[in-house]
Amino acid sequence: MTTPPVKPGTAPRRVLATRSARWAIALAHWLARHRVRPNAVSVAGVVVAAAASVAFAASGSVEGGARAVLLVGAAAGIQLRLLCNLLDGMIAVEEGFKTRTGDIYNDLPDRLADVVILVGAGYSARFFAGGVTLGWAAAVMAVFTAYVRLLAGSLGVTQHFIGPMAKQHRMFTLTVATLLAAIEAVVEAPPRAIRIGLAIIIAGSIVTAVRRTARMARDVNAR
Repeated sequence: MTTPPVKPGTAPRRVLATRSARWAIALAHWLARHRVRPNAVSVAGVVVAAAASVAFAASGSVEGGARAVLLVGAAAGIQLRLLCNLLDGMIAVEEGFKTRTGDIYNDLPDRLADVVILVGAGYSARFFAGGVTLGWAAAVMAVFTAYVRLLAGSLGVTQHFIGPMAKQHRMFTLTVATLLAAIEAVVEAPPRAIRIGLAIIIAGSIVTAVRRTARMARDVNAR
């Protein structure tokens, strides 16, 4: 999946089909009508991400049903974080509550949320070979892919949100891996899903960074 580029001089914003969903429009309107502002929603996304990270970390110390419950909670936290990311932009743009600091709140909380979630996922597998290392490596690569995109903007060329492991792809991959890990816990299967998911995120992020760098170099040379 790819998303259209962001032209120089405009704030970066992913194109998401869910922005056109009736439920999303109605929820954004309801929040705006109740004086919930986009920056507060952005911060809430980090809080939810931190809760998911705690659930991940706690799941590493228990087994069976207790681990499964914590992992399902972590997966729900990932999706709530993405919902916050969706709604903050909708309240800012579609509902007309964009602020001067909105671009800061649009990007910085995303980087924090990525790190705490991915590192937390690594610590959920801390008693298994490579678990923590994979979590930290995935977090570093998530930040690096975003850095490459933002570097393009700082150079005055188009910012590209292309994958194969942009934010929504990372979170989808980790959500699936987390739910599979919950199933592993229930059926007492070897706990491999989260480590495999993190490895996929790392590999995909490397490809993503290379693709974005190539696009950035092409755009710089074309000026």
